[in-house]
Amino acid sequence: MSATNDAVACEFGNGLALLNLKSNIYYSLNSVGAYIWDLIQEPRPIADIRSAVLTRYDVDPERCKADVDGLLKGLAEAGLARLHHEELV
Repeated sequence: MSATNDAVACEFGNGLALLNLKSNIYYSLNSVGAYIWDLIQEPRPIADIRSAVLTRYDVDPERCKADVDGLLKGLAEAGLARLHHEELV
């Protein structure tokens, strides 16, 4: 999974504001979402992203998987991230 070049991001409060340059739609990410956005600036496996979030935050592993996968799926559907030979379930 990695971020596309179709977005610009800037800090906004404790999170990030993202602008999709193709659709001109803004998205906002909370601090955890901003951390994940930072992680996907370089391609990395989804399992590594989940592991990094589990290491940094006190969260139940099942909740982490569901929340991380949901965010990554949303970013991919919005054209802000792309999957690399993986699937979100």
